[in-house]
Amino acid sequence: MIECRFHGRGGQGAVTGCELMVYALSREGKYAQAFPFFGFERRGAPVTSFLRIDSEPILVRQQVYEPDAVVVLDAGLVGIVPWQRGIKKGGLAVLNVPEGKAPKPTAELSALATVDATGVSLQVFGPTAIPITNTAMLGALAKATGWVKPENIHEAVKYRFGGAMGERNIKAVQIAYDQTKVERMGGS
Repeated sequence: MIECRFHGRGGQGAVTGCELMVYALSREGKYAQAFPFFGFERRGAPVTSFLRIDSEPILVRQQVYEPDAVVVLDAGLVGIVPWQRGIKKGGLAVLNVPEGKAPKPTAELSALATVDATGVSLQVFGPTAIPITNTAMLGALAKATGWVKPENIHEAVKYRFGGAMGERNIKAVQIAYDQTKVERMGGS
């Protein structure tokens, strides 16, 4: 079983992002489970969401304490939340950070993937939009892991949003996929 933990802020789409991944993964014949963990339920407060992937039905129903991967949707959270806590040796991290601003991980990662998902969001949705980075980060996760094909994320987005909003989110997925930089590291 593959386990993944998402860190975001309320209103950024961490929960929706995990739900979109479940739909995309099911299109590939995989089993997946997504669920949130809320502390303070308000816009802007840190939120954690979890994703599990397997080739068999998933029966476990608890938080992910030792993830294979961590996704951080908000660059401001990189220095605030303990996103590296519990990552398995050889795991990977996918971070929304401006180019050249990736932190040096303390965990023994196999890879560190970075993308300026906030910049992608502003490019796609406009400079006056609230930068919701979830779909861009799904594109980055797909590139970093190969767990899911981008076209299946596109289908999940179409199903969830449809219309012009769906098309813009698909564009965010694809731009982030194309712009994600994956640095292979020593941990395995």
